[in-house]
Amino acid sequence: MTAGHGGGGAFEAATGDGPPVPPADVEQRSREVRAALDGLLQIRRLTHRQDGGDPQAVPADWERRQPVRAVALALESGGLTPSAVDASGARITTGYRVRPGDRPETAVVEWLGPAGSGAAQEEATALGGCVPALARLGWEALLYKGPRGRRFLEVEPMAG
Repeated sequence: MTAGHGGGGAFEAATGDGPPVPPADVEQRSREVRAALDGLLQIRRLTHRQDGGDPQAVPADWERRQPVRAVALALESGGLTPSAVDASGARITTGYRVRPGDRPETAVVEWLGPAGSGAAQEEATALGGCVPALARLGWEALLYKGPRGRRFLEVEPMAG
């Protein structure tokens, strides 16, 4: 699995640890994200068929096994901006970053940016803006304060 944006191979949701989408590719990327979300909802419809519930309400087993990918897709499909890094790994844009959580089926969402970008000052508001995008696809997000007072979301599948 590559972190960040696809580069001609299989689609990968933007985790915030990959390169930025070149301006010329934004429309294509938007189509890829929509197609990935449609595929995810189809997986949910097929696997939750016996439940008869809303396919958007509860993550599928695939998502529970790969929460970083699933949460990144929820955020990106919700129109949120991922952070990005350059070839040396230095953060060059402000946005969300998704990483594995401490427990199975969880992910952590942080709001990061380049040094001096002000990301730390906007993180509470920005992370709060991530919550609706996650909830619409069946993810529960709780806001915590971590080391050095930095806030983050701990994300887990809603009970279904």
